[in-house]
Amino acid sequence: MAQSQLSPDAARAGRGASRFGRSAGDCGAPRGPYAALDLGTNNCRLLVARPTAEGFRVIDAFSRVVRLGEGVSHTGRLGEAAIERTLEALRVCRDKMTARGVTRARLIATEACRAAENGGVFLERVRERVGLELEIVDRETEATLAVAGCSELADREAASILLFDIGGGSSEIIWLDRVRDGVGLRRLQSWESLRLGVVSLAEKFGGDEVTPESFAAMTHFVAEALAPFAARVANRERCGRFHLLGTSGTVTTIAGVHLNLPRYDRRAVDGLWLTSAEVDATVSRLRAMSYAERAANACIGVERADLVLAGCAILEAIRGHFPAQRIRIADRGLREGMLMQMMRADRVWPRARRGALV
Repeated sequence: MAQSQLSPDAARAGRGASRFGRSAGDCGAPRGPYAALDLGTNNCRLLVARPTAEGFRVIDAFSRVVRLGEGVSHTGRLGEAAIERTLEALRVCRDKMTARGVTRARLIATEACRAAENGGVFLERVRERVGLELEIVDRETEATLAVAGCSELADREAASILLFDIGGGSSEIIWLDRVRDGVGLRRLQSWESLRLGVVSLAEKFGGDEVTPESFAAMTHFVAEALAPFAARVANRERCGRFHLLGTSGTVTTIAGVHLNLPRYDRRAVDGLWLTSAEVDATVSRLRAMSYAERAANACIGVERADLVLAGCAILEAIRGHFPAQRIRIADRGLREGMLMQMMRADRVWPRARRGALV
């Protein structure tokens, strides 16, 4: 597990460049739109956006389950079938950026490429076969981008909150506190990157048929991994408005199932508040489903049916260490954080409002 203080360098906009634009350290507004690509252990996601007076407007998006990290927890290597799936998704992203005239982009890869011994070779293959230049970001940068992308949804009256991002191969846990002058919240030098996510946990314990015993074992496994961080922040202030803020396929799936959506709708999910009792009821409902029932659910589908209960186990471990009466759901994250940082670097991001998070 990575334990570190958040450094100023981690908050700087992109340290890499793509063939679609200048490095994120350059200033001055580009001629065309911005793009942010997040290649994770399970998903490949792209956003293309233009800056506006309020922030930015998304003009194109793409998301595909690629399972790049499939088997990495056992073999230590990215598999050929996973690589081919991912290359195909990246070609779609390249074509979308070309069609939209993107001139400024940041393209990142996270835990699967960090962990795999052939991660660097894979990026060379992406460069040669697709024409995209991806950077492998460290866990600190990933945590910082999660804060940048999601923290606007935090209750500004809360003395502190816990933000978490449950990924495919890693999970970031971040404590946010109110600043001393009482204006908004500011991230503290308290964070943890657990080297486990829904893919690695499902591969270890099984994801198709999850018994009560295996679910309990998963939850206990994650709780033990999270215990050192929980001890580090045990004395931080928690007022009555303390809450959790979650971003991941796990929490957005829970929100969609809770709402009984006939198909997933980001507008209904992003920013949704759930009570602890509502989360309890939805997790219990998911645990009672068979694999076939999960696969048939419009908010889960066959691509996530074997992963959602591993995500629920991670969530339950987080809630066990950090009990809260409320959780807010964010259907936003690293891509939004990258867009915001690039636009700030180019001085086209709106001036920070009073109480804004950093």
